[in-house]
Formats: sequence, structure tokens, C-alpha cells
Amino acid sequence: MNNNELKIRNAVQTDNEKVWELMRDLAIFEKYIDIFAITPEIVAESGFRKNPPDFYCIVAEQSDKILGMLVYYFLPYTAQHKPAIYMKELYVKEECRGQKIGEQLMDALKKEAKKNNCGQIKWTVAPWNEAGKKFYERLGAKQNIEWINYEWNI
Repeated sequence: MNNNELKIRNAVQTDNEKVWELMRDLAIFEKYIDIFAITPEIVAESGFRKNPPDFYCIVAEQSDKILGMLVYYFLPYTAQHKPAIYMKELYVKEECRGQKIGEQLMDALKKEAKKNNCGQIKWTVAPWNEAGKKFYERLGAKQNIEWINYEWNI
């Protein structure tokens, strides 16, 4: 493979610093950087050392640079009696958008869902993120308006 080709792969522990940087960039983009408490060490421990991990991560890499990431975890118990995947974060560096990197990350997630017999992939999008909503709709995803998200901070 040419080093300039985009490679979609599962993240490994040595990626933890780069993955953390993208998580931080996403927190800035989504306007919650003031409560962002994740560190590179937390990423390493929670995503790579812990078994099973708290999250899984797929990265898009080109020329040894990580250009995008997709963070997810499994919901093992659902009404469909099949697991589901919850996509927690999808982020592509701003200067790399429009190159189908997000689409390739989503395709990799879809393959992971099928491999694990999942019946659904779920996620949320900020209501102001029009580009994100258009992106997901272009992939064929449908907005679920039957449920309202609640949070209980404790």
C-alpha cells in the first residue's frame, strides 16, 4: 500500500494521543470543551488496556497521520434481541472534510455491526449541526423523532 493512501483501521494503544487530540477537537467543535475531562491516559486505559474496553475506535490514517476517528460501543441488550452499536463520536479534521473519510469510517462501522450481528446503529446529532445531519441523511440514515433524549446529571 502506498503511504499516501487512506487506510481505515481499528485504533491501537499507540494511537491514544492522536485519538485524544481528535476528541478534544470535537469537544471544541461541539462547544463542550469547558467540561471535557478526557486525558490521553484515560483514552489509553478506557479504550485499550481495559478488557473489555469502555469504547472501540476506528481511525482514518494517511501518511502516518490520523485524519479522522469514529468511537463506538455496543448495546448488548435491545428489544430486537440483537445487540446494537452506539456511535459516540465521529470526527474528521476540518481540513480533510469533503474527501469521503467520514463515509469510509461509517462503512467500517456498518461492517463491524454486521460482523457482530447488530440490528441497528444509533447516534445523536446536535440540532445546529446541519452539515452532520445532511451527511447522515445522504448515507441513508433516518432521524428518529419518536423519542426525546433526556439527561440526568448527578
